[in-house]
Amino acid sequence: MGFGSYDESEQQNGTVSEDEEAEGISVHEDEREGEVHFESDASTDDLVDQLAEIKARDEDDAEE
Repeated sequence: MGFGSYDESEQQNGTVSEDEEAEGISVHEDEREGEVHFESDASTDDLVDQLAEIKARDEDDAEE
C-alpha cells in the first residue's frame, strides 16, 4: 500500500464492541460560571469608533 491508502476491509465493519470502553469528550469539563467586570476611561463613543477602525482594517486586509 502506498502513502495515504488504507485497507478497505477495516472500514466495512463499523460496529463497536460493548466490551470496549469508548472515551468521549466532555463538553462541560471546562465550564465556568461567574462574572467579569472591568472599568474603562473610554466613553462608549470612543469604543464604537475603535471598533469601526478595526472593522475597516479587517476589510482592507481581506481585500489584499
